Amino acid sequence: MDVALDVAPYETWRRMRDEAPVYHNERLGFYALSRYDDVATALRDTATYSSAHGNVLEFLSEQEMQSGMMILTDPPAHTRLRSQVARVFTVRRMSALEDDIATICDDLLARWTPGEDFDLVQDFGAIVPSMVMTRLLGVPEEDREAVRKIIDTMFHVLPDVGMFNDIAGGAMAELDRYLGTLLARRAADPGDDLLSGLVQSELSRRECVEFAMLLATAGTETVGRLLGWATVLLDQHPDQRAALAADPSLVPAAVEELLRFEGPSPVQGRWTKADVTLHGVTIPAGSKVLLLTSSAGRDERKYADADRFDVRRTIDHHVSFGYGVHFCLGAALARLESRVALTKMLAHHPAWVVDHERSVRAHTSTVRGWEHVVVH
Repeated sequence: MDVALDVAPYETWRRMRDEAPVYHNERLGFYALSRYDDVATALRDTATYSSAHGNVLEFLSEQEMQSGMMILTDPPAHTRLRSQVARVFTVRRMSALEDDIATICDDLLARWTPGEDFDLVQDFGAIVPSMVMTRLLGVPEEDREAVRKIIDTMFHVLPDVGMFNDIAGGAMAELDRYLGTLLARRAADPGDDLLSGLVQSELSRRECVEFAMLLATAGTETVGRLLGWATVLLDQHPDQRAALAADPSLVPAAVEELLRFEGPSPVQGRWTKADVTLHGVTIPAGSKVLLLTSSAGRDERKYADADRFDVRRTIDHHVSFGYGVHFCLGAALARLESRVALTKMLAHHPAWVVDHERSVRAHTSTVRGWEHVVVH
């Protein structure tokens, strides 16, 4: 919620890892884990660190969410939901999208004239995953841009209260109504899209709506932010950008390094179900805990020279997609979209200059990145 910290969190997070690996914020009433090993362990331990009480600081509470949204459940409810949606959200369905993603990227990048201004977030990075996900879900083409704008509004933040505000809540309700109506149409007249697959599964109608909302939001915001980071970081490292343009086989590793170095989803909330003692500090049962996954990505205990961006780095594992049973179901699609989009960016325009005076950061309490990145 602190804009200054959101812009430059890494020195604070380094101090936390060194001086307070179990940090306690008394004013807002939460604990935070910042080291890789602690974050990875907590992500795997759903019995101790529950997702059912919320996963964003301002929504965490003693009451369970009673949600059909998979990321807000624990096993065994999570196990049932995941097994159902995995039958619909298949690798085959994702892999079949590669040519479509390439065509979308080519069409959008054709509007970028060398030497003229182009917003690589609003005119490209935010649109690619939105078009892919709405097409995958089966949203009619004439509704897709409106749906993207509703999703953007769902992440609206107000000082001190974060996303717990009427603007974000209204957008969430609007998307809920829209997807509910669309699912009802698919139940009566199914097609070959993901919504049709959902209504034909064993999920309840409410669970179908909530999973569709999860895909529509998580599947658009995070990839768009990651492509914004790619634009900025590769402008700051022109030698690495040139290497990627010359050898596209480096792009998959570059995507993993981007995820480690500037993960678009930097903080995951949990609720403790039992006392936990780490580094001499006891976190009581019934506590709000933030798992700083982007701090874990810069932990020098895990990654050598962790503050150096290196597209040739070999990464055995990072936690930017979560870990354990809550590992992101859409990780394969996010990697595919990012790989194709970055390859196409470099093929169309192997060099660009970011206009920092006209580029604008986005500030939310769940995703971190850029609202506008103007290049020429």
